[in-house]
Amino acid sequence: MDGAEILVACLEREGVDTIFAYPGGASMPIHQALTKSSMIRTILPRHEQGGVFAAEGYARATGRAGVCMATSGPGATNLLSGIADAYMDSVPLVAITGQVPQWMIGRGAFQETDVFGMTLPVVKHSYLVWDINDIPRIVKEAFHIAQSGRPGPVLIDLPKNIQQQKAQPIYPTRVSLRGYDVAEPTPDELALNELIGLIGGAKKPMLYVGGGIISSGAAGELMEFVERTQIPVATTLMGIGCFPENHPLSLKWLGMHGTVYANNAVNESDVLLAMGVRFDDRVTGKVEEFAKHGTIVHVDIDASEINKNKVIKLPIIADVKVTLHRLNELLAQAGWERVTEGKHGRYPEWYAEIQEWKTRYPLRFKEAGDLVQPQYAIQLLNELTRGEAIVTTGVGQHQMWAGQFYDYIRPRSFITSAGLGAMGFGFPAAMGAKVACPERQVVDIDGDGSFLMNVQELACAKVEGIAAKAIILNNQHLGMVVQWEDRFYKSNRGHTVLSDPKQPGVIYPDYVKICEGFGVRCERVTRKKDLRAAMERMLASEEVYVLDVMTPYTEHVLPMIPAGGTYKDIITE
Repeated sequence: MDGAEILVACLEREGVDTIFAYPGGASMPIHQALTKSSMIRTILPRHEQGGVFAAEGYARATGRAGVCMATSGPGATNLLSGIADAYMDSVPLVAITGQVPQWMIGRGAFQETDVFGMTLPVVKHSYLVWDINDIPRIVKEAFHIAQSGRPGPVLIDLPKNIQQQKAQPIYPTRVSLRGYDVAEPTPDELALNELIGLIGGAKKPMLYVGGGIISSGAAGELMEFVERTQIPVATTLMGIGCFPENHPLSLKWLGMHGTVYANNAVNESDVLLAMGVRFDDRVTGKVEEFAKHGTIVHVDIDASEINKNKVIKLPIIADVKVTLHRLNELLAQAGWERVTEGKHGRYPEWYAEIQEWKTRYPLRFKEAGDLVQPQYAIQLLNELTRGEAIVTTGVGQHQMWAGQFYDYIRPRSFITSAGLGAMGFGFPAAMGAKVACPERQVVDIDGDGSFLMNVQELACAKVEGIAAKAIILNNQHLGMVVQWEDRFYKSNRGHTVLSDPKQPGVIYPDYVKICEGFGVRCERVTRKKDLRAAMERMLASEEVYVLDVMTPYTEHVLPMIPAGGTYKDIITE
């Protein structure tokens, strides 16, 4: 077998069923080998960035490593944003790049870049293959590293001459990496008993949970823990869906654009259980003021996160699923019964205080006659899909509204670029999620600026028969930056208008015509009364479908905590 065939055989042995790959001179042998695979579906994105974002969508929807591939030079560098995105959000990803032949490396050859060096800060690990006999070991290690512990991206850079060499492969059956502990860390029993003692004496306890709950598959354990302790739950943006938002103890999510009641409850709690979170600045605001009156317990699999952003009282370095499972056992032994139905009553005064905040500061928006408010469009999608869709987003105002006005009831239903905030993420991610979960309704809620960044992937979805849907909340502006201009720069527009100033009132670009060029059905909706029927047609379609929904650019995402502020500085009007 040649090196390319060995690589494909290794991917098959890892259970890979889909790869998003764009060919080029340095990766052609691998593409030739892929044409002979009966197990792996090779999907051709129309841009390498679309391919890596699609691989992320696949990974985020399944928990399994997404796989993407590009050629050397510009192909490899076009993967960088997606690799960085996977690193920031702890997404398992294996990125394969072709490389110029070994003897050309470092000589400035055509389409040569040091992608190994360029990606070092944004990968869990990276490989430059120097011996064809190392391919089976490297591939097995790459998937193990990407999917174990705190997940993340791994790069395999494969010179073209090694792809063309011949060898008899020897496939390893196990992975042994010095310095990388394959066993998931287990919690310290003394710390767990101290945690139970803290919540036993608490009057205002809160759970602050994040993407680690989803990565570890701990949603079931979290639910049992809440049913036993009856502690209210606030999630991060990455944690959306790990606890059903229709549950009476859900406060949805906290942070810069989170609910007032989630921010108040977390910051005024006397015991804060932080699980699978990293105290991101968009959650904490002014970090020294965040939850400063409460005792903070931090459970995380990654020891480097402990005390990195926020000094805490009780650290527990362990897998959050294992930790919650053991906590539930200890609670059961201590007589903490599960309350699965009826009124939760362990902390009545605390619940009453939270309910007062919920009543005073609900998520709301002002109706605007027959104009389509973006929040209304998302509420309508929630109603028509009954909260069962997988929602992906780009980055901006629409991303925040998608988190606020859709009620997520299952893990891996909200797929968004949270840490890196990469525009153009939404539609390729929807394609990847739809490939992974063909039986689920997958809808990209996007902004016109973000959607345009990877609009070429409509061609991929059409040709590949990927029935992802897209709702463009089109306000002809870069909405989130415009909102900051309105709030902090006296509405002075710093190159944030996307329409043509020479043609006021003309919708530009025209997504209906763009979609027509790709052979994709698109409807434009300008009036509220027409939206329900159009959305029903979109959801009923068995093909890729786009709704171009015109919305007012004057609408702001509220509530909003100004950057560097505290929850007391929150803007609600």
